[in-house]
Amino acid sequence: MSNLHTELFKRYKHNPILSASDWPYPVNSIFNAGVVKLKSGNTLLLCRVEDRTGLSHFCKAESENGIENWVIDKIPTMISEPEKHPEEIWGIEDPRITYVPELDSFAVVYTAFSRDGPGVALALTKDFIDFERFGIIMPPDDKDAALFPMRINGNWAMIHRPVSGARANIWISYSPDLKNWGNHTLLLMARKGAWWDANKIGLSPPLIKTDAGWLMIYHGVRTTCAGCIYRLGLALFDLENPEICLMRGTEWFFAPEEVYEQRGDVGNVVFPCGYTIDDDGDTINVYYGAADTCIAMATGSIKEMLEWLKTHS
Repeated sequence: MSNLHTELFKRYKHNPILSASDWPYPVNSIFNAGVVKLKSGNTLLLCRVEDRTGLSHFCKAESENGIENWVIDKIPTMISEPEKHPEEIWGIEDPRITYVPELDSFAVVYTAFSRDGPGVALALTKDFIDFERFGIIMPPDDKDAALFPMRINGNWAMIHRPVSGARANIWISYSPDLKNWGNHTLLLMARKGAWWDANKIGLSPPLIKTDAGWLMIYHGVRTTCAGCIYRLGLALFDLENPEICLMRGTEWFFAPEEVYEQRGDVGNVVFPCGYTIDDDGDTINVYYGAADTCIAMATGSIKEMLEWLKTHS
């Protein structure tokens, strides 16, 4: 293994690209946005917005080039509805967006903050104006979830991160109808001891479909005497049977290094929930929450990520 550091993600030089000061109404912080590239070519961010009560909702921001001149909804795009969905009593958080061709809709999988902790909820939308809510589909304590864009062996499949002990691992589950979920299978485990991902892991953005397999960017958390550090790692899973892990990186490849990533409401956090892929099919633009305070962007190459895995697996 080479001792030279490979920079897989290059940060946008004018990061952060969005923060509370950009918002058209008073908020505390903007972070952890679901992302999709629209048919128009515009980039849409469905941002997690924490207001001054401490609760979160979603607000849409749209840009022609995905970097600047964001057009932001003047009021919240999607708010919690505890009267209809009591599991959303303390807000909604961390959306991940997958376009599902079979449904001709975007699946927004998000965290519903209930009295008993975070659970996984699902909504479908065609226009990010009207949302068909399915309610909670995975009970607490569960989060960091995203839907696959197509069925796997006849069933819908979803990655999520339940907590059942001292460590938190990544699981996959299946459903015939997006409402009833089963065949829960452990997919990737947090490592033990002094590893960078020793305490808990979770899916970051939705999986990336490549010819080599399903490429996963995941976050790993290590608890230190100074607090937690959130860093990013890579794993690759079989296309036909995503329960088979083909490769997993030994090292993290992206970590909090800049001031806006190290200092904020929750320091030392880089947390992507979405990406876009350019027309070349290789360039990936990853949008991440920095220190639970703002949104930043970094650019990389899918081919380089796969090559890195071969030498760091």
